[in-house]
Amino acid sequence: MAKQIVFVTGNAKKLEEVVKILGETIPFQLINRKVDLPELQGEYEDICIKKCKEAARIVEGPVIVEDTCLGFTALKGLPGPYIKWFLDKLGPDGLHQMLAGWEDKSATAMCTFAYAESPTSDVLLFRGETKGTIVSPRGPRDFGWDPCFLPEGYNQTYAEMPKSQKNEISHRSKAVLKLKEYFDNKR
Repeated sequence: MAKQIVFVTGNAKKLEEVVKILGETIPFQLINRKVDLPELQGEYEDICIKKCKEAARIVEGPVIVEDTCLGFTALKGLPGPYIKWFLDKLGPDGLHQMLAGWEDKSATAMCTFAYAESPTSDVLLFRGETKGTIVSPRGPRDFGWDPCFLPEGYNQTYAEMPKSQKNEISHRSKAVLKLKEYFDNKR
């Protein structure tokens, strides 16, 4: 039986996307578990490391946690790791309106997967980034800020793209593929 690793998330869409990107070739069984982790503040990488260590302590075994940021260039990287709260309060329309006073609508979507073998092991980070622009929301509004993020070089927002296309270019897919490569090399 393949080794089990717990992916800590309560977001079914996120889990579905990660499983699609990983495909059937991963050398472990990814199981999902929702764990109440403290909402941390601070620098992006520090948040990921602390979340992963706490998840490994609770799960008492190998875990993967994921953290996503959306940083607006005009706002010097904000909302960054606080995007979840901004999105909850403002929605995709509000995120777009936040930049109304600035010419620069560019943004960077960042995703980091953190992996720890145990509560006492080092945390490994796998990061992916996609540059883009914040636009007036377009497409289905069923997955976070996808409707207002237009990736560089494309004319469709994440929400408008077929899932297969988004999964090839997204910040999350870039991070997941680095994680997959790590496990492939451990075989």
